[in-house]
Amino acid sequence: MFSATNTLALVAWAMLILLPRWPALLSAVLYLGVGILCLTYATGLIGLLSGLIPNAGGGGADFSTIAGVRAIFASDAGVAIGWTHYLAFDLFVGLWIARDADAKNISRFLQAPILLATFLAGPLGLGLWLLIREPAARRQGRFR
Repeated sequence: MFSATNTLALVAWAMLILLPRWPALLSAVLYLGVGILCLTYATGLIGLLSGLIPNAGGGGADFSTIAGVRAIFASDAGVAIGWTHYLAFDLFVGLWIARDADAKNISRFLQAPILLATFLAGPLGLGLWLLIREPAARRQGRFR
């Protein structure tokens, strides 16, 4: 699962950063990239919560304490499920950034490092985009 989700995310990010943003490509990134990652995550989470997927910490998941969260990540399955969560959300945020940047006529050369930062360290890339987005939105006279 870990290798498959990494490969899927890497291909989707490469498409988003390097290829022309045709509507079909953006739909593929959304539904085949983000969608499949979400489905994989949901399946794994349900398996972990129900006890169908063994958890080294014992039993289902406990998100109410730091010890409970640590126990989730004590197993390879828990780490893979958590990693898939990051991959899905970061790709969704990257897709939003790309669409928003295109709508604001931001150069693809400026977008590329922001998208790469989002891929490697999600909130860092999102924070950079929010800083760059503000003046572009004001120049357009709207916040769409």
